[in-house]
Amino acid sequence: MSILCNGLSGFILLTGGSSESIEKSMRFSVQNPTFNLVLGILSIVTGVLKLLSPFEDRIPFFGDLIPAAAGILAGFLLIFGIYRQDASSSSAASGGNIERLGENLLHIRKPVGIVLLAAALLHFLFPRALFL
Repeated sequence: MSILCNGLSGFILLTGGSSESIEKSMRFSVQNPTFNLVLGILSIVTGVLKLLSPFEDRIPFFGDLIPAAAGILAGFLLIFGIYRQDASSSSAASGGNIERLGENLLHIRKPVGIVLLAAALLHFLFPRALFL
């Protein structure tokens, strides 16, 4: 579940939600706010549960640290993106601190997307690695 959430979130954050090939072939848009909200919530829940899950014979906590932290960050970015889009479309007045936070978060969307895709791929290929 973590690999799927991280991969989808990374793709959406990296491309900015513009993917015409998926929309044409599957008749589905990754720009859909409901999809982004559900994926954001699932990413946060999966990340938190990944940190709290019992460990087998691995070193506790470090085995899932990067995918879990990346999933939690992706969930917050996706949910904040929806909130910011709704807030900017519903009110003309911009909130100072929220607006500055939104601008800072928009600058890290693409690097976080790359990290998410890398974490998903590496966690898929090496599920028992020490830091994956």
